[in-house]
Amino acid sequence: MSQSRTYQPTVPLHVAIIMDGNGRWAQARRRPRVFGHQAGVKTVRRIVEDAADIGIKHLTLYSFSTENWTRPKTEIAALFQLLKSYVADDLDTLNANNVRIRILGSREGLTNDLLQTIEKVEKTTQSNTDFFLNIAFNYGGRDEIMRAVKTAVKRFDVDTMTESDFSSCLDTSDIPDPDMVIRTSGEKRISNFLMWQAAYAEFIFTDVLWPDFTRQDLEDAISEYGTRRRRFGALDVDANAADVA
Repeated sequence: MSQSRTYQPTVPLHVAIIMDGNGRWAQARRRPRVFGHQAGVKTVRRIVEDAADIGIKHLTLYSFSTENWTRPKTEIAALFQLLKSYVADDLDTLNANNVRIRILGSREGLTNDLLQTIEKVEKTTQSNTDFFLNIAFNYGGRDEIMRAVKTAVKRFDVDTMTESDFSSCLDTSDIPDPDMVIRTSGEKRISNFLMWQAAYAEFIFTDVLWPDFTRQDLEDAISEYGTRRRRFGALDVDANAADVA
């Protein structure tokens, strides 16, 4: 990955992106939805490099939700294949660049070959420390919380369990909470993404469809992030009103 890092704003430690708009991008070109997903993977490759170059340390990408199982079987199969191809084809390059890859989400319903690919890529990159790429696949925030509850009640005394204890049972157990969540395509909702972790994230919504998302769009989002006052429930030192958040 490039090491230029010429862009020097206030860079968030962890950026999460809801990659939306592949289907509409393809339909606007009178192409099948899978064509849009293929274009979206090309954008993933660019943005992973750009994020690392800018100085972001953790990048979480929402690629397939637990609700996406309602889509046509052919589209689901294509999404599975795209994930498998991406992590397999790019593994050597990402590993050489000291990138750790983690797949967040439930393993239920995934094919054996995809499970084997996930296991290989996570094991191969588990000691890498320069950049952390998290791909939320077959992921849903409510599903993650439910799975975490079942783990937490076995691991901790519920009367003394802390937020930190519970967080350790989530898919993101040793990943810092996102500072910023970006959603592309103009939609303005969280869509069951990182519901626990994004409690105090800054949300940036852009009309750009994911295949068209560029480094400049990422830099624009970070510039917007830099203008936000992150109080975490406290008051600014110069605050004149008792704001809640």
